[in-house]
Amino acid sequence: MSSDDATLLAAARTGDRQALEQLLTRHQAQVFRFGKKMCRNDEDAQDILQETLLAAVRTLPEFRGASSISTWLYTIARSFCIKKRRTSKFAPAAVESLEQHAERAAELPDPRHNPEDEAASSQLRGALDEAIGGLEPMYREVLVLRDVEGLPASEVAEVLSLSVEAVKSRLHRARVAVREQLAPLLLQEGAPAPDRACRDVVELFSRRLEGEIDGNACAELEEHLKSCATCRGRCDSLRATLALCKNAGEAQVPPAVERSVRRALGSFLDVHR
Repeated sequence: MSSDDATLLAAARTGDRQALEQLLTRHQAQVFRFGKKMCRNDEDAQDILQETLLAAVRTLPEFRGASSISTWLYTIARSFCIKKRRTSKFAPAAVESLEQHAERAAELPDPRHNPEDEAASSQLRGALDEAIGGLEPMYREVLVLRDVEGLPASEVAEVLSLSVEAVKSRLHRARVAVREQLAPLLLQEGAPAPDRACRDVVELFSRRLEGEIDGNACAELEEHLKSCATCRGRCDSLRATLALCKNAGEAQVPPAVERSVRRALGSFLDVHR
């Protein structure tokens, strides 16, 4: 837990309303982004944010600070996301498996846009949302927490009540699926189209980024990428995909949503504190 969070938490425990509101405001954007990525709808994301913050206020006396504020709030938000997905009118009738997701990505047309072009960048952001949204929830939540929100794997494991090994296994599969969905938009003119010749290299590269392979395996991978333009391009597109994910983690709460949630939180505090 950061020193600022710890200071605000200590003050909030004494009944300092301003400290409590400041603490929750510091973390509201990440809760909103998580809710939006998991539920795929602004209205549902607003509900998730409001319910999470109200639940945090109610359960503050029970929170001992053993985990970070972020981990605590994500854990609360996730429980509401699960409930929301079961009842939301926006929930898809069916979610594709990773295998179906990859097959559909391979069939997409290859427009070969330049990703530095503004129109293409907007298209990429939309494609990223679609790719993440098309993942099964068990893979989506791992990728959102790790690559969009930037939590370390250990904290993701704590939020999801999984082992770190299980988190990383799901993460690599999710990364590969999202990269394959975005690949047609990330390829440059003249770049080699991805094929199935080295089908495991992207997951291996993802594992390398997580520090999961030893020095010898890293050296072998580097040698292979030097000689294989196709695999080098695929790994570059994974890097680009992860950069897009990171940028998605910078989005803030829309002002109208923030005002609405603040009113609800203020009303709750007026009655209960």
